[in-house]
This record gives sequence, C-alpha cells and structure tokens, in this order.
Amino acid sequence: MATIGYAAMMEQFTPTQLLDYCEAAEKVGFSTVMASDHFHPWTPEQGQSGFSFAFMAALGERTKQRFGAGVICPSFRYHPAIVAQASATLEAMYPGRTYVGIGAGEALNEHIVGGEWPEGGTRSKMMFEAIEIINKLFTGKVVKHEGPYFKMESAKLYTMPDVPPPIYVATAGPINSIRTGRYADGIITVGASDDKIQGIFDKFEQGAKREGKDPSTMPRILQVHVSYAATVEEATDNAVKEWPNGGMAFPKADIKNPEDFQAMAKLVRPEHYKNRVLISNDPEEHLAYVQRYADMGFDEIYIHNVGRNQEEFIQLYGEKVIPNVKAKAGATA
Repeated sequence: MATIGYAAMMEQFTPTQLLDYCEAAEKVGFSTVMASDHFHPWTPEQGQSGFSFAFMAALGERTKQRFGAGVICPSFRYHPAIVAQASATLEAMYPGRTYVGIGAGEALNEHIVGGEWPEGGTRSKMMFEAIEIINKLFTGKVVKHEGPYFKMESAKLYTMPDVPPPIYVATAGPINSIRTGRYADGIITVGASDDKIQGIFDKFEQGAKREGKDPSTMPRILQVHVSYAATVEEATDNAVKEWPNGGMAFPKADIKNPEDFQAMAKLVRPEHYKNRVLISNDPEEHLAYVQRYADMGFDEIYIHNVGRNQEEFIQLYGEKVIPNVKAKAGATA
C-alpha cells in the first residue's frame, strides 16, 4: 500500500516553518517527507531557499518520519563526495530513516559555481558517474575515482551508518529510467499519463533485471502538486500567485535566474495548470487523484500543496484523504 508523504518546499517557507508543518503532517498520517534542495527559489516572491541538509538534520530530531531530499544534484554545487558524506552522516544519526534523492540539476541552482552549463544528456552522464562515486564511498573503504567528469583522490568516509541510505534517481524519460533501474535503488518521477508512467516503469524494470536486481523490491516514488483551498477560486489564485512555475509547460532546466521565471510568470493563466496541478476544493477529487497513482503501483506518493495554507491542507488530507487511500486491488497492504 502506498505511503503518503509531505513535500517540504524550501523555496516557499523558512526551515522553521517547515519543521512545524512536518510535525503537524506526521500527527495526521504523513509518514515521510521529501525536502526540496534549491539554492534559489523559482521566483523571488516564493522568498526562501534554505539548506536542505541542515533542515533534514533538524527534522530527524523533531519527528520520527522517514525523509530525504527531492532532489540533490551531485554534479555542480556539490561534489559527489560531499553528497556521500552528508548523506552518510544523516543516516548514521537516524538509522533506517533517510534516503538520497538524486537529479541531474537545473541551472537555476547550479549555475552559481560558474563554468559551462552542459546539455541534458551530458548532465545525465555526470549524474550517474556521481552515483558511482557515492556508492564507492558508501563501502567505507579508501577509494579513488577518475572518470570523464569527476576526479577524486584517496578518500574514505569515517562516519558511516551500519547500512548506507538507498539512492533514488529522479527521471521522466526512457533512457534514464533504464539507467536508474541499473544503478539506483529506486525511481522518483512526477505525475503524467498512465501510458507514460507505465513506459517509465517498464524501462526501469528492464534496467534492474539487467543488473540481476528484483524490480519489485525497488521503490517507485512520485511527487505531485495540488492546490487545495476552501473554494476553487481561492485554490486557483494560490496556484497562479504562489506556484507559477507549475503552469509552465516547457523545460526549465536551462533557465538561470528567479527574475527570468518572474517575467514568464506574467504569462501563466489558470488553464495552464490542466493535467499539471490538481486545483480543487473537493476532498473527493483529491482522494481520487492520489488513489489513481496508488493504483498504478507507486510505493510512496509525496504531496505538495502549492498555496501558503499548509495547515488547512494538512488537516484536510489527514481527515479525508490519507485514511481513505486503499491498497491496489490484489496487493498486500
């Protein structure tokens, strides 16, 4: 049965606010947290961008939830060795409660270190080489690495958990889905059509089987965006004002500055959110939306409410949605 998680968006709220929201979410049934990892918010109006690793360390003390970042790019701001060290430390502090979410990165956050900004295919290759380095360090041995994109001299993680945290890769394409099955422990994706998601699952399974892994034991993780409020008008207004990037149906990985997104946000209209963000004041619609993805076979579903009304959203989902999500027919709860 799918577990329902809370998406802690560090672009919108201070870390202290998010700790309060995560604690409230845990009390009503959100059993996991996915914390976004940004250096910049999408737009200046979102207003925040705290350091995810500091936040997650505090979250481990504040709640009993499982948690991880969604997602870290281990290729530009962070060298993969630093991602490995930080992730191993968190898992050593909170055994069995953390995961490492990995992505290929966006210029919005990564361009700050300067240098060339590669095309998507190159960024993907960098990401999987970074995962190779992280896994080497997760052995706890002295290791080295010299590859097409990264070099690491003799290095060893001295603070290690008994079992390293699992690595989940964010992807929405067929080629990277195969690579994710081969080189990661699980897959993270976003809402899409049934056919597209099934295609991603099929490729993911192919990659896992190629490495002799059992894909049925590898988590399939989803993040979705919703806008809940007392009225449809308020929910729509929240989406347009607070999460205009959710209405931008084009690739965003090469856009560098929040001010550029701010300019594009002026063109976003409510109809642009169709099939991208659920905008609804009806609890039954929210339940059906989550249930659809649970029925597809997702193991963890993280919900991001795009408005500032987090307490209202958390209460609604705790009362009307989470208790009523059912296991997929034929599955064992």
